[in-house]
Amino acid sequence: MTTKELRDFLFRGLMFEAEASNFQSAGIQVGADQSDVEEKLLAAALSPFNVSLRNQALEMARLYAVLFCFENSVRDFIRDTLSEKDGLDWIEKLPPKIKSHAESRCETAIQDSWLEGENTDLLGFVDFGHLAQIIINKWEYFPILPSQHWLKQRMDEMEKVRNFIAHNRMLLPSEFQRLYMYIGDWNRVVGL
Repeated sequence: MTTKELRDFLFRGLMFEAEASNFQSAGIQVGADQSDVEEKLLAAALSPFNVSLRNQALEMARLYAVLFCFENSVRDFIRDTLSEKDGLDWIEKLPPKIKSHAESRCETAIQDSWLEGENTDLLGFVDFGHLAQIIINKWEYFPILPSQHWLKQRMDEMEKVRNFIAHNRMLLPSEFQRLYMYIGDWNRVVGL
């Protein structure tokens, strides 16, 4: 293969990659279906455990994914609202105890941790329970929410569920349904 042929081949490959990502972002599948591979990898990782335990794990994984999306959408909702109302320095205007707690957790993550995950978003270090407090502290910025009681009740109950999940405890079907109901309520109220 000549240098020109090699260069042309590489260029076509780069062009394909660029176009493929455009198609994929539009929802068009290009290349191999990764979902089948992911399912096989998950099945292999779970195979040493009994069927009942595997089924429970898969149920809890779905619940974790929903809770992960919910919690991070609440953080985005707070971030977007406060940056719009308070400006770019909105983080400086958080309640002092919450801000101090988050800064302490952030510093610990940066200094002591071997983990290399996201550690620059201070709002990511705010406890789940503090999210409702931030909203209540700036209540006039969040007129879309029905009431402080509505917010506090749901967030308190979801925090209990979140902590239950974080300690790998199985929930009852009615508890699954309550969490889905609360998240559905939130999504309707904020327009998701």
